[in-house]
Amino acid sequence: MNIASVASNIPSPRPEWIERFARFGLIAKGVVYCLVGILAFMAAFELGGNRQNAGKTGVFQFILEQPFGTILLALVAAGMLCYALWRFIQAIKDTEDKGTDTKGIGKRIGYAFSGFVYGTLAFYAFKLLMGNSSGSNGDSRQKMASTLLSQPFGQWLLGAVALGTIAVGIHQIYRALSGKYKKNVQGMHLKPEIEKTLIKAGKVGYIARGVVWMIIGYLFLKAATEANSSEAGGSKRAFQFLEEASYGSYLLGAVALGLICYGIFMFVRAKYQNIGTPAN
Repeated sequence: MNIASVASNIPSPRPEWIERFARFGLIAKGVVYCLVGILAFMAAFELGGNRQNAGKTGVFQFILEQPFGTILLALVAAGMLCYALWRFIQAIKDTEDKGTDTKGIGKRIGYAFSGFVYGTLAFYAFKLLMGNSSGSNGDSRQKMASTLLSQPFGQWLLGAVALGTIAVGIHQIYRALSGKYKKNVQGMHLKPEIEKTLIKAGKVGYIARGVVWMIIGYLFLKAATEANSSEAGGSKRAFQFLEEASYGSYLLGAVALGLICYGIFMFVRAKYQNIGTPAN
């Protein structure tokens, strides 16, 4: 037996700083999703919630307005940045051993996309800390839509973004219904009753997150087909879309509870997950 060959095939442990980045990022992500869900639920049933805050960037403004808000927002922004960097590391360094085949490259592109999304959120939060932020997440989506529409074949470009966003939402729901997310829980060695509850929370959370992504994609698609960037929007506009539907308050309330479940799922993953396993 060639000992050198065997040793070369043994995966090396992840650097400790990558694990810290990942866990800090997952905690920050959990905070944001829990607050988004709570504020959306309050807005749905007029419990004192403000729909203007019922979105990821609206949550940053909410945090800033609390006692010690500057410190709290700085921690959340740093956590979002750590999460984004972790995702980019997963994509570039292939720390999850996805490989370079078509499936592996697709997974790594997904990690990079996630890094871009949360990096953008971190950038927004830091701008807010410096008092140099205007507009909302919905406005930024509209600006992006406007920029794409101004390009040659702009409607096609925006349509492609819309379909990609809808695909992300479908993938989240697929993960929930197929049970693929369970491997992030089943390796944590939790008590059976806790694991069962957490699996249910994760399923509801991924479905709710998928619904929001699909609505955002639909808004982009509407903006593309009508060549009107004002139709685009982020999570705040998605919540508004739900609330304006039949039984809208109940629909928004259900999605809001799902997002809270997703946030709790992130907290448990931050504490127990083996960072060497894939995470979406």
